[in-house]
Amino acid sequence: MMKIAFFDTKDYDIPSFEKFGKEYGVEFKYYETKLSVDTAGLARGYDGVCAFVNDTIDAPVIDKLYGLGIRIIAMRCAGYNNVDLKHCFGKIHVVRVPAYSPYAVAEHTMALLLTSVRRIHKAYNRTKDFNFSLSGLMGFDLHGKTVGVIGTGKIGKVFIDICKGFGMRVLAYDKFPSAEGVQYVCLDELFGRSDIISLHCPLTEETEHLIDGAAVEKLKKGVIILNTSRGGLIDAEALLDGIKKRKIGAACLDVYEEESDVFFRDFSGHIVDDDVLARLLSMPNVIVTSHQAFLTEEALSGIAETTVKNLTAFFGGELCENELCYRCGNVENCVKERRERCF
Repeated sequence: MMKIAFFDTKDYDIPSFEKFGKEYGVEFKYYETKLSVDTAGLARGYDGVCAFVNDTIDAPVIDKLYGLGIRIIAMRCAGYNNVDLKHCFGKIHVVRVPAYSPYAVAEHTMALLLTSVRRIHKAYNRTKDFNFSLSGLMGFDLHGKTVGVIGTGKIGKVFIDICKGFGMRVLAYDKFPSAEGVQYVCLDELFGRSDIISLHCPLTEETEHLIDGAAVEKLKKGVIILNTSRGGLIDAEALLDGIKKRKIGAACLDVYEEESDVFFRDFSGHIVDDDVLARLLSMPNVIVTSHQAFLTEEALSGIAETTVKNLTAFFGGELCENELCYRCGNVENCVKERRERCF
């Protein structure tokens, strides 16, 4: 039986991973602590590690894991911006979950948008205090509005379909256009024409701070920004400045660029040291959820099943279609060309 050290464990992770682990012969040891150079030693005696979005998998961690005999890192998420893939090459293989339930994230994105536009969160808080006034709850129709979708992978495509169901006009931007029946435009045109902008692209060197101070200047006045992808896509200080200047009408965030020290933890009754996040949360037109867009029963089951299958394929000597390639630079698509492992 394969033995895997499982880092940054949450209660909701365990049932699905236990179910598929028993089915496929994988034994997990669950650690609440995040993976870092200080905690990597917990993987001693295990065959591999399972990590998440806020674990630190840089060169020192990789070297330490490699010295412990670890030969695979199974990311139980789609993103891998926290992994030094180049340093992994020749040492440790990395696999991921490229898709679990695109509906979970896309539906959460629309839920955030509707909550913001129709002031549902404010109405909920009022009626709890028996305040049934409608003052300040004026919203607007989504029908006929223009939404700009940046990133048209599986999640982006599902979100586009949802928006079309509301009768919205859709503009899209993607380096590799793949959605049918969608008008693709350049970023500047999308920024200038969109009433709503939703981010569904991975975080890379190219997309980091895609929404920065310069981009904010190009936005249509009053635009609503949605981000359920990766926090680093938005320069948080530029976002805050755009809101203060009334250029950005509202922001709905399920991710935040400095979330690793805050999200997934309970700080109620405590002072949060992140001044930018605190100021964003104080804004009446900002909604923040704590990286929960993926959190559905279907998504958790899909994440666990794919992760376990990735591990069994690797230890079974098979070519895993979800392994990230480091040799040619075509990280996600190289598997379509190769017939063997990268090393």
